[in-house]
Amino acid sequence: MGRAGKALRQVLQTYGISQNKLAVALKVRPSVVFRWFHEQVDPNGETIVEIVLALKAMNPDAAEAFIRSYLGELMQEDEL
Repeated sequence: MGRAGKALRQVLQTYGISQNKLAVALKVRPSVVFRWFHEQVDPNGETIVEIVLALKAMNPDAAEAFIRSYLGELMQEDEL
């Protein structure tokens, strides 16, 4: 657990997006985003896509940063 939460926390803090704003965009309870943010649970694959789309609607740079942070190490491993 943790990769998605770390990436999400970093992006929300960097781009000034509140947990509540993301929760509203995703149509989930704020407690759900809180648990991701604090690495208590990880979002599933479908939810990762929804997070990216919600971030993209709010700030395309935030969506790109989330993808880079979440998949960055995996993408680098593929390049080797």
